[in-house]
Amino acid sequence: MLPKIVSIDEWQAAIEQQIAREKALTRARDDLSAERRRLPMVRIDKDYSFEGPTGTLSLADLFDGRRQLIVYHFMFAPGWKAGCDGCSWVVDAMTHPAHLNARDTSIVLISRAPLEKLQKYQARMQWQHPVWYSSMASDFNHDMGATVADPDDPTRTSDRHGVSVFLRDGDDIYRTYFNGARGVEYLGSMWTYLDLTPYGRQETWEVSPAGWPQTEPYVWNRRHDEYGTEPAF
Repeated sequence: MLPKIVSIDEWQAAIEQQIAREKALTRARDDLSAERRRLPMVRIDKDYSFEGPTGTLSLADLFDGRRQLIVYHFMFAPGWKAGCDGCSWVVDAMTHPAHLNARDTSIVLISRAPLEKLQKYQARMQWQHPVWYSSMASDFNHDMGATVADPDDPTRTSDRHGVSVFLRDGDDIYRTYFNGARGVEYLGSMWTYLDLTPYGRQETWEVSPAGWPQTEPYVWNRRHDEYGTEPAF
């Protein structure tokens, strides 16, 4: 079955009606993002360790000197031979992190599988970004709700995918957001990733608390190899 074939005038009228509805959804999403930026947060007081390409790091290290951190909880249990196919779709959509970095935001993948397995799978998938860390040596996955006990057998666990967002204020780290299941479906755009963070896109059109970092839109973003230079047109 194909869509109805109509004249150009009928098509244009239908498009205008659709765009009106989509604009209403965009405004509703902006309001929801504004509420997300005002969510309360919880302090992370526990020490966690992660194995990555440069060795053992702390949660603070994963920020890489930035104030915001997005963690994608990639489903890859220690005994699995390969990573989750659904999570692989999400990472396939991830691109160069320079645009996030320009907004004081880092992004990483974290799984329970040992680093060797993660690196082997990453090479198979030909992913260059983001950096992937193993949380096998810590309780991070369990504490973040990315690994949960089987309700029918508490001795067994299962992994879940999801996204956590953290904010660093000096030496203090706070968890500001978490979502999983279909809540991560729209990930894959740098704008939607920034929408998850407390500071949002950091642009003046956003409804954010007074004093939060903001600049005019369209003036900060660059091609990923152009940050630190004037935009090329």
